[in-house]
Amino acid sequence: MGKIDDIENHTKGSPTATLNRGDSHDGKASLKGSEPHVGRSELSDVIPPDDGYEGKHRWDPLATWTPEEEKAVVRKTDIWLLSWLCVMFFGLQLDRGNLANALADEFLDDLNLSRDDLNNGNTIQLVAFLSAEFPVQFLTKRYGFRYVLPAMMFAWGTVSWGQAWIHDRASFYVTRALIGACEGGFIPGAILYATYFYTSSELSTRLAVFWSTLNVARVISALLAAGILKMRGIGGHPGWFWLFLLEGLLTVLLAFISFIYLPAAPTKTTGVLFREPWYTERQEVIMVNRILRDDPAKGLTLLNEPATWQDVKATWTDKSLWGLFFIGLIAYIPATPVQGYLTLTLRDLGFTDSFEINMLTIPSAVLQIITMLILARSSKYFNERTFHCFVGEFWVMPLLIALITLPDGGREWGRYSLITLISGYPYFHPIVTSWISENTFDVKKRAIAAATYNVIVQVGSLIGSQIYRDYQKPYYKIGNTTLVSISALALITFVVQRFVLVGLNKKKEKEWEKMSREEQLAYQNDVTARELDGNKRLDFRFVY
Repeated sequence: MGKIDDIENHTKGSPTATLNRGDSHDGKASLKGSEPHVGRSELSDVIPPDDGYEGKHRWDPLATWTPEEEKAVVRKTDIWLLSWLCVMFFGLQLDRGNLANALADEFLDDLNLSRDDLNNGNTIQLVAFLSAEFPVQFLTKRYGFRYVLPAMMFAWGTVSWGQAWIHDRASFYVTRALIGACEGGFIPGAILYATYFYTSSELSTRLAVFWSTLNVARVISALLAAGILKMRGIGGHPGWFWLFLLEGLLTVLLAFISFIYLPAAPTKTTGVLFREPWYTERQEVIMVNRILRDDPAKGLTLLNEPATWQDVKATWTDKSLWGLFFIGLIAYIPATPVQGYLTLTLRDLGFTDSFEINMLTIPSAVLQIITMLILARSSKYFNERTFHCFVGEFWVMPLLIALITLPDGGREWGRYSLITLISGYPYFHPIVTSWISENTFDVKKRAIAAATYNVIVQVGSLIGSQIYRDYQKPYYKIGNTTLVSISALALITFVVQRFVLVGLNKKKEKEWEKMSREEQLAYQNDVTARELDGNKRLDFRFVY
């Protein structure tokens, strides 16, 4: 019972402590240690934060607050943190996606490249991207997000503007590799960073906003490209030269600002740009305790605490995550080649003006922003994941079948409508990412799981980038038939994963009910075993 005593001693004499039993998520103090509970958010009473935890001085298990106060804290976090992370995501997509915009400006012809060379370049980029994923997670856990993330941004921005001087296949391949190596690990790192500021119920919606930013970047980059590519001939350079140069320099500027903008932790928000903290002392108390009551594991791992290879082993041997990892491999493939070949497909369909082509890519980006946010909000409202992901996957299948069955020749606008609807499908990646985070307990394991999942997603992208081949153009019916089969497999996988998690929960419940009340309490207070076992504990429940 030592941990319960720690909590009671901490709160003795507190002038603001008021014992209220109830749900800790709406700001009510809770001290449930005398009664065993199950579920991650029910364990905060028996898991006080580590002494080195950045917000330990604001921890108060009996702190209370109103829903309005909590909304104010979340709103402030959205304004100051979420908005800038979105700006950084914008810089990521700007430099990651400008190659697709460059294709509208005779890029392949200027460098004497084939579409298979383009596929190979994308494959090289993805391989380099994958190779950087795990090293970056170790670096962020060692040196902190506020330094590593901007440094990565500066690096890929520098490579991006350096692309302006590529002149042949070799230089194209080299810059693709460097772009991938500099960007790998940024997304899972930024997501893990955000988890220290948001509860699990808030995360999927915020991640949807992140990925909406990528689509906003697609729209803005298309508009920028439409104008910048008109600079073709200025200084004797093609339009894509100016596109790479200007967008890369913009990213470098954003990286410099990020160095002095990002906070170290919710209770460490001062810096060069902010002489005063983002939150008042009262708001810091709310911020820390709402996070720890939702996920007490965050108090057990310091922001700069390094991950180990033991954490990697624990993640990769966790059977509850295998289905979600396999989903990451196959679920996004059906839309990958359609999105990646959008500008080239438009050229094949008879659209030749670079301005017109870039404008025609905007509707799919706008559609995906809308469908993704609706799906994420619905998932949060119903507290459900499997069915929502199923809907997002199923969206693509009938559209691909329509592309296969549409007769050859003509019907350009009909084909354009179909590929726009496919490219704008409800992107459920934020839901799966949040799903993985919720089903892991240890924060270091969560970082490895996020990186593993992102690596597998990129492997899926690598596979998807090779499905459309030169000999299939302009309708790619063989490739689309393959995509329909992969989509069907993904739908089956979602159903199987749900059954697996339900079965694991029932097995835990059966073992838990065999224990006496005293055994349950003793089990919950064994913090050492809890840190070792994580989500394998009998009082932890998987979500689905």
